[in-house]
Amino acid sequence: MTKAIKLLTVLPPPQRQHLMALAREVSFPEDTRIFEAGGTADRFWVIRSGAVSLDQRMDSLHRMTVAGLGAGDLLGWSWLFPPHQWDFGAVAFSPVRAYEFDAAAVLRLCEEDPRLGLTLVRGVAEILAHRLEMTRGQLMEQYALRRRSAL
Repeated sequence: MTKAIKLLTVLPPPQRQHLMALAREVSFPEDTRIFEAGGTADRFWVIRSGAVSLDQRMDSLHRMTVAGLGAGDLLGWSWLFPPHQWDFGAVAFSPVRAYEFDAAAVLRLCEEDPRLGLTLVRGVAEILAHRLEMTRGQLMEQYALRRRSAL
């Protein structure tokens, strides 16, 4: 199983400084919808404090929480991949402070510094692999619980 990594820690200090030069500090009050599935993914965040729930709309009335994120976690990866639309929704579960990054500016920086770009993409890929493994584990647990209750 992959271990959880924090995006900013995978970058060597000089590259992290270049990326952080593009950061803007933002905050979201509790219960604020940060983005909705299907919306334009033109930015991403690194959470400084607080908690964010990723959710999936089940129907017009119901949403299911698919993951929880906290300090140091990457919020948003859809900016890297066409069609650049959010796959999930995100809501502040508590007051959140974060670094916000404009995707176009980060992609330009990655083109100017391919080493930073490769390190950044590898870091995002590791984060996605870890989240996929965690989701698989949750699905297996739910399957086992349902199977036991059916017996």
